Amino acid sequence: MENLRGALAPNSRIRVSAKVKTFVLDTNVLLHDPQSIYKFQENNLAIPVEVLEELDAIKGEQSTERGRNARRVHRILQELLPDSRSMHEGVELPTGGTLSIIINPYLMDGGRTSPAMDRLRAILPDLSKKDNRIIAAALFVQEQFPPPTILVTKDVNVQLKARAVGLESEDYLNDKVPEDVEEASYRELPLNLYELQRFCSEGEFDIGDVAAKPLYLNEYVLLRSDEGKTMPARYYGEGIVRRLKIPDFVKAPGGITIRARNLEQQFFLDALLDDSIHMLTCFGKAGTGKTLLSIAGALHQTHDDQSRYDGVSISRPVIALGKDIGFLPGTLEEKMKPWLQPYYDALEVLIPSKPQKDPQFAAKKVSKKKHKKHDGFLAAMTSAQPAHVSQSGGHGGAPVAKPYERLLKSGLVEIEALAFIRGRSIARRFFILDEAQQLTPHEVKTVITRISEGSKIVLIGDPAQIDNPYVDSRSNGLVYCHNRMKGQAIAAHVKLTKGERSRLAELAADLL
Repeated sequence: MENLRGALAPNSRIRVSAKVKTFVLDTNVLLHDPQSIYKFQENNLAIPVEVLEELDAIKGEQSTERGRNARRVHRILQELLPDSRSMHEGVELPTGGTLSIIINPYLMDGGRTSPAMDRLRAILPDLSKKDNRIIAAALFVQEQFPPPTILVTKDVNVQLKARAVGLESEDYLNDKVPEDVEEASYRELPLNLYELQRFCSEGEFDIGDVAAKPLYLNEYVLLRSDEGKTMPARYYGEGIVRRLKIPDFVKAPGGITIRARNLEQQFFLDALLDDSIHMLTCFGKAGTGKTLLSIAGALHQTHDDQSRYDGVSISRPVIALGKDIGFLPGTLEEKMKPWLQPYYDALEVLIPSKPQKDPQFAAKKVSKKKHKKHDGFLAAMTSAQPAHVSQSGGHGGAPVAKPYERLLKSGLVEIEALAFIRGRSIARRFFILDEAQQLTPHEVKTVITRISEGSKIVLIGDPAQIDNPYVDSRSNGLVYCHNRMKGQAIAAHVKLTKGERSRLAELAADLL
């Protein structure tokens, strides 16, 4: 370890081994997963002191997940590094690796230089930027320690800049799902015609070893005979598949009937209406019916005193597409309305406004004599009305209240803001979390752990449409949750692929 003397501390605990790597952590990794410190096994971890500065600037954010995670990282580091000696020499972690705080002497006044630092200054001359200083700290570690050094960051641009100066860099992979081939929305199981008829009559069937690979619990399948006859089913474990339990239609109170329009929507409705399933994840591109079916299935189960749920809660992450428009005025419902407009649109479809008769035709059956008799009275009443009250019942041209707004006023449908969900216990509610692919795994965990006994949560989204710069198609909360909960008795998953909104929307989702 002679080559380490003067680099950090004479008694540095950093391990040197052919099998050990040194990972330098960027700030966004710690904010993404504060427990990441414990997830690098027996390898060395190095945290540049610039990361502590960035965490200090973020810890004051009281109502954000970033602020909470920054404070959590500070508590972990305070526990692991209780004194000055541990800060300078590093400590051994329970995983078998080590943790060190890196102070780069190359950036100090009068500090020495090196070929790597000269290259860095030539390519990234602005060392006042925290990202460039973190890259410089990683280069210093790479020069001083024999094991391979890798900068771990969730910022793609930082990864590219690090590679440009000759430093290995990668994304934080611990919470990414395996990179498998795109899975189909459901599997088909071959049966002969006699077996399929038996399934139809008895409602269940033991498939034995028909499946090419094992089915997971609550997986949806399509049974198909050689003659082309099909029947949808769900796997209940121990080789048994059973018929779907869905009604002919679902209906919101006072609304229209909604029916499944394709096989995948039948799967979705079955999972929405099954009270043994407490958590449901659904992937689907735009126009596949995620929003409409989820709210229809929820309201179908909350329409009377005998319902299993007391109401419906709806939320989604507040992440803008394109340039942010700034703060929104009003109450929580008014602030959230632009983000939850898809659900207002769905409620408008489910509970449409009834057209009102035009006032000029209201007295159509009145005789001409009676009409003349009342002409003067009607004219007087019209002229006596305040200027801001219209004859159609509106005030100053204000829009007439929508029929579904009584659901919001009564509390049957509630709007939830994820920023205030921590510490809550959500009982007997049907909770819909839209755009769940925009959340990190930790944020999804925070929401799901709020769900009490008797409640149900449905997470829907499209993993191909992500605006959050710190998650991707393999590390977002929706995909991560599905991957970790797959096969649990109280969880199910459905993938919707067929667009039903319009031919144009279907083509746009597939081709653009």
